[in-house]
Amino acid sequence: MTFHCQNYDINADACKKLRGECLPGRRGCVLEGRVALSEELEQKIKDLEARMQGAME
Repeated sequence: MTFHCQNYDINADACKKLRGECLPGRRGCVLEGRVALSEELEQKIKDLEARMQGAME
């Protein structure tokens, strides 16, 4: 994956803005709606949202 984001913490391999896993294009990401996502990345985002939804219940 090649991109640059001011919110990416390279040492922690995490998103500083969302305080979690860096998945470009996920909800809340500064790249959301600005980049074309691969099917693999779209699936990772769906899986993350499902895990987060399950944790909230």
